[in-house]
Amino acid sequence: MLDLAPFQNLPLQGGFLLAEVRLTAQPLLDPIERAATAQTIVRGNRFRLFVRADLDEREMSVALYHEVLEAATVAAEHPPSAVIELNEGDFEQAARSAHQRFGVASPRTLNRLLAEFGF
Repeated sequence: MLDLAPFQNLPLQGGFLLAEVRLTAQPLLDPIERAATAQTIVRGNRFRLFVRADLDEREMSVALYHEVLEAATVAAEHPPSAVIELNEGDFEQAARSAHQRFGVASPRTLNRLLAEFGF
């Protein structure tokens, strides 16, 4: 199981703060009411991330990469050109690629992913 403690109040590349990552047993839905593995609440530059508690380490890692990249894109006043055209599938592909290249998500690798996309 991925230790979520290092992700609490984590400063992120681009001036964002991952304020909280919490596991939940509650069903999560995306904006069009499909089942989701994670959900992020964005308030200004602060992100609160909820991840399904039943995910394995790999799925949780991919969810962290995905949610942080997507939240940064939504929260950025002027998003980098590398993310402007990304859709849900693109965020998922970027997250899977990050997991494959960097390994299990960590504070360092989340920031590395954001830096690669220009944050």
